[in-house]
Amino acid sequence: MTARPDGPGVISSIGVVVPAHDEEELLPGCLAALREAAALAAAERPGLRVRIVVAADACSDGTAALARRAGAAVVPGSVRNVGRARAAGLREVLRTSRGRTGWLATTDADSLVPPHWLTQQLRYADAGWEVVAGTVTVADWAGHSAATATAFHHEYGGWQGPHPHVHGANLGFTGLAYLAVGGFPALRTAEDHALVTALEAQGRRVLRTASLPVVTSARSSYRAPAGFGHHLTTLGGGTGSLLDAS
Repeated sequence: MTARPDGPGVISSIGVVVPAHDEEELLPGCLAALREAAALAAAERPGLRVRIVVAADACSDGTAALARRAGAAVVPGSVRNVGRARAAGLREVLRTSRGRTGWLATTDADSLVPPHWLTQQLRYADAGWEVVAGTVTVADWAGHSAATATAFHHEYGGWQGPHPHVHGANLGFTGLAYLAVGGFPALRTAEDHALVTALEAQGRRVLRTASLPVVTSARSSYRAPAGFGHHLTTLGGGTGSLLDAS
């Protein structure tokens, strides 16, 4: 497999973006997991720069202050749009990358990446992959029926090879590939699907793997309309609510 110029042996920086709307309760766990993943990646690749950016979108709580105390950069906004929030965070990463586009990744404030998350993404990049689309798993089903959990495991549990899912909570890509398709679109939901679709349409090398699942929240008061939280409510025939839908 032949790598592109921003691929193997060249990546010396990683930027991770976390969009967050009133996430002071769950964000500390997310950032702690990211710091561990960043430390492991830096230990394996001396000289690697890892920057974590929280895109604090329309927050009325302590999300931004908490993120700063945890060592993350904060990009404030008031758009209530996850696509625009992710894009704003990535613009900040690229602005400070000193001309190096490197590797970019996104997760969500209610999610916990595994320790090897960034290390494995870089290994895939070294093998020539330009995009890594991972899966998610759920650790706590409180607030959902047993039918919802069963349906989720049926849909997600059997993947050993390529899978059809796309989650903003578990995405990575080269900076050059991201810039080539114009970045995340300004969508309130499914911005992750739209980005990966654009990357595939351009012929970028996209790896869909279940080898590095991210643990995410199954909360019934979800942020994005028609996003993962909404999807869970449809699996079990339950009901959920969109937080601050206005």
